[in-house]
Amino acid sequence: MTWWAWMILGAVLFGAELVAIDAQFYLVFLGLSAALVGLLSLFGVTLPEWGQWLVFAALALISMFTFRKALYEKIRGNVPGFRDSLAGDFVLLPEGLGVGQTTRTSFRGSTWTVVNEGDSDIGNGQRAAIVRSEGLTLYVGAKAAPQTDETGISS
Repeated sequence: MTWWAWMILGAVLFGAELVAIDAQFYLVFLGLSAALVGLLSLFGVTLPEWGQWLVFAALALISMFTFRKALYEKIRGNVPGFRDSLAGDFVLLPEGLGVGQTTRTSFRGSTWTVVNEGDSDIGNGQRAAIVRSEGLTLYVGAKAAPQTDETGISS
C-alpha cells in the first residue's frame, strides 16, 4: 500500500475511536500503528505489502499491550478516591420518609428520587445512608450518619 493509504487508514481508525461509544482505546493504537507504517513508507523505507501488514500488526499489538492500560486509566478517570458506586454516602432528606416510600432530594448537583428500603422510618431533616443506586434513584436506609463537630472530626 502507498504511504497515503496507510495515513487514511490511520485517520479512519482514529475517527472510529471518537465515534464508537466505548471502544476502550483499542482503535487509537491501531490508527497510530497505521500512521507509523505510512510515515515509514513516506520516508523511504520500502517493504513488500506483506511486510507492511506485518509491521502494522506488530506495532499495534506491542503498543496495545504496553501502553493501553496505563493510558486508558489515566484518561478515563482511575483517580484515587473515585468510586463507581454511591453506596456508603449519605443524603439529607428534606422530609420524613416511611419504609417503602419515595421522595425527591438534591444530591451532588442533581435531583434524585429517594426510596427508603430500610427497616425503619427516617425522620424529617435526617441523613440517610445510601445502600445502592440505579439511574437517578437512590435506595437508602436509616443508618446513623457519623456526627462531626465544628472542626470536622468524627465522633
